[in-house]
Amino acid sequence: MRNPFVMDCGEFHVNYKQDMAIWKISRVRMRIFMMLALFAVFPLVASDYIVGLATLAGIAAIGAIGLNILTGFTGQISIGVGAFLGVGGYTSAILTSTLGLSFWISLPLAGIITAAVGALFSIPALRLKGLYLAIATLAAQVIILFIISRWDSLTGGTAGMVLSRPEIAGFVFITETSYYYLMFVILVLTTLFTLNLFRSRVGRAFIAVRDRDIAAEVMGIDLFKYKALAFSVSSFFVGVAGALLGHYTMIVSPELYSISVSIEFLAMILVGGLGSVFGSIYGAIFITLLPVILRTVVELISGVFPELSAVLIGMKEVVFGVVIVLFLVYEPEGLAKIWRNIKDYFKLWPFSY
Repeated sequence: MRNPFVMDCGEFHVNYKQDMAIWKISRVRMRIFMMLALFAVFPLVASDYIVGLATLAGIAAIGAIGLNILTGFTGQISIGVGAFLGVGGYTSAILTSTLGLSFWISLPLAGIITAAVGALFSIPALRLKGLYLAIATLAAQVIILFIISRWDSLTGGTAGMVLSRPEIAGFVFITETSYYYLMFVILVLTTLFTLNLFRSRVGRAFIAVRDRDIAAEVMGIDLFKYKALAFSVSSFFVGVAGALLGHYTMIVSPELYSISVSIEFLAMILVGGLGSVFGSIYGAIFITLLPVILRTVVELISGVFPELSAVLIGMKEVVFGVVIVLFLVYEPEGLAKIWRNIKDYFKLWPFSY
């Protein structure tokens, strides 16, 4: 019988299931449930503008998790994620607006078709590394956007396509709050899937390819298979994010998926933390809110010094770049590492020595 007056010290696992749990400690699980409850009630007390920003950040987080599977966990750099967002958005637009299918059918199909396109473009890139792989994914970005903008009969060309908000049983997700909950459910499912993916054999193979691809191949890991699978899984979630974004903004157009969008998603996983699922979420929130914060600061300063307004507006992009460089120099592991340092400090506080 356990003595109630004896304090446990450390973590004690008595079976394999406990040792492989995502959150091994009960208080950590309780903290996760409390955070989920907090985000669930958040739109009930926030304004529509704030809820809209949270929705955009959540959709970006889904795409960032997908990109992190490829770049952070498998080591395959990609700067074509913007085009794959476009594939997801246009696929859902064509399936719903042109063919009349339900959003609930078009959403997974958008992910599957984007995964197929990602696997197709991964074939010539499987034997490339580093800068050469980045250029190959940039070529994918150019090719996909060229097809989208030129195939007028299917995609509407440069005019784009108009979408509608999803509905279920007569309920339309037209309000900011309702679409936030739709995004929230998909983000939670994406996060749980990715966390479990890297506890599986496939996820461990991805990490082995990232760390030492030659050693992984010697141990029997099929590099062609797992690199192509990483491209497919990554593209699936990016496609889902593209479909969600398209139905949220209710329009898809080629200029919405430019190379700058790909750079923003790379910034999300760099700032959040490469190889971190929650870091992808932190980075998506940070990069989504950074322009809003910079714009607010510019407006405040311009109110006091109106002659500086033109200069400050141009400085927003400079600040954006400086923030990314500072993270790369002073904390390469991103916000996830900063948060981990804070938690480690308070685990030992006040006896941190």
